[in-house]
Order: sequence, then structure tokens, then C-alpha cells
Amino acid sequence: MNWRWRIAQYFELKWWQVYLNKKDKERYLQQKRTYWLRLYALINHYIQSTEKDRILDLGCGPSGIYMLFDKNNVCAVDPLLSAYEKNLNIFSKASYPNTEFVTSTIEEFSPAHEYDIVFCMNAINHVADIDAAYKKLALCTAKQGKMILSIDAHNYGLFRFLFRLMPGDILHPHQYNLQEYIHFAETHNFKVLECIKLKKAFFFDHYMMVTQKV
Repeated sequence: MNWRWRIAQYFELKWWQVYLNKKDKERYLQQKRTYWLRLYALINHYIQSTEKDRILDLGCGPSGIYMLFDKNNVCAVDPLLSAYEKNLNIFSKASYPNTEFVTSTIEEFSPAHEYDIVFCMNAINHVADIDAAYKKLALCTAKQGKMILSIDAHNYGLFRFLFRLMPGDILHPHQYNLQEYIHFAETHNFKVLECIKLKKAFFFDHYMMVTQKV
């Protein structure tokens, strides 16, 4: 799996460079904040966060949901953070003074404490070891805390099988359907509160899964 993960990480950075190449920085960041606000509005009745909540954004990317929480104790983690800051003009750690940025994989991240709210947005299928990543999610989330993931879930068993055999989806080393993601969460001591379908497509539907540590 390591070779596939390393290839995925290489192309992840390249994808961001191409995607952001001609985008205006301020316009892009405003659009990203609007996107996160729209998703957060779908789940805030579960979270009901306050400024006292400790928030963790695992697999945050260069413009993660950490952008919304400028008054909280926030930690944002991604293995490519240093590469993003060096190669992408839209990302600077200094722009988010209340956020602690940690360059690390999800599996290798060492939390200083548990978090009340843990986000893992479109990141769990990017990891090298998905079982170790879920164990870390459980370790990081306080009891009764909320853990929110967004995921691409396969619609068809045949394509899931084929994509596992060959890198048809090169950015994502892991290929699962929604029930398998639910099983991962429940196996690692999370109660699934809701799965919200964000986008429908042919190969994958995009979901946001709201869970609570039990």
C-alpha cells in the first residue's frame, strides 16, 4: 500500500497546483469559506459548538474547514502542509494565527489532548493505512465528542473491485461503499448519527457522515 499512497500524495500536490493555477486567491478562499459554511449549516444542530471547543481538522489540505473557526483552539493536520505552503500561493500558516498546523499523516499524528470536534473531510480514503487512521480518529475524539467525515462512496460493486485492482482513481488508495464506511466507524467506537448525501454521481456519491464517540 505504501507505493500507492506515495503516488497518490505526489499527484495530490500536482492536482492542487493545476487546479489553483489561474484562480484569484481572495476569490477562491471566499468561495471555499462559503462551501464550508454551507456544509456546517447541515450539521450544526448536532454539534452546537462554542468557542471553548477544541477542534481538530485531520487531512485538512490547503483550505480546510479549520478556516471557519478563528476563535477556537484549532489544530490542522496534513502530510503535505509544508509542500502546500511552498508551492501554493493560496496557503500561508500565518493567515490563521489561532490554528496550530502539524505536518503529519493522520496515522502518525500525536495529539496533545482529546478534541471535542474532529473533522476528516475528504481525507480518509487518502491515507496509507485506513484501519490505523480510524484508530487515530477514535484516539483523538473525546468521549461523546463528534467526528465528521466526508467521503466518496462507491455505488457499484464491480467498479469498486476494478478500482481496487488498478489505480483508476489515483488520488485515493482506498475504495469502499457507504456501508463499509459505516462499519469502519462503528468498529472504532463511533455511533453514526446521520449520513448526508452531498452530491450524486455515477461511480461515487459524496456523503458527509456525522458520528459520536461512545
